Amino acid sequence: MDRSQKADAVAALNATFNEVGVVVVTRNRGMTVAQTTALRVKMRESGASFKVSKNSLAKLAIVDTDYAGIGELLTGPVALGTSVDPVAAAKIVVEFAKTNDKLEIVGGAMGSQVLDEAGIRALASMPSLDELRAKLIGLVQAPATKIAQVVTAPAGKLARVFGAYAAKEAA
Repeated sequence: MDRSQKADAVAALNATFNEVGVVVVTRNRGMTVAQTTALRVKMRESGASFKVSKNSLAKLAIVDTDYAGIGELLTGPVALGTSVDPVAAAKIVVEFAKTNDKLEIVGGAMGSQVLDEAGIRALASMPSLDELRAKLIGLVQAPATKIAQVVTAPAGKLARVFGAYAAKEAA
């Protein structure tokens, strides 16, 4: 990698760090290409990314970003999981690590808050942004449904009373 390619890589990583909501630092000792590809596909499906990068370039890229605190985690063979959704990358990495013992979660950060492995696992247990939106929509729609049921209930009761009187008169 020549100097201009390194500068481009640092600029691309810096742009990524300025856009994302969470960075998960992992250590992948001995993962096969197929396993790494499977993880990347899962990450892409959820709107996240998983990238192996040189530690020295990543340390240069985190300067003047919210993620400057993760510099000490960037030692050894690490890969970075990132996503705009603060939960997506953590959730995918934690789920993948359960089935693959070669992927170790080192830590990460959510904005300027540096997280250890337990913090990443706790973050992964939270509902994603889409799940929270669905719950909120359900809560907003529930009262409207109940109001509609309450408004139509008296008319239904009246119809049943009239039907009972009509049946009584006919008999």
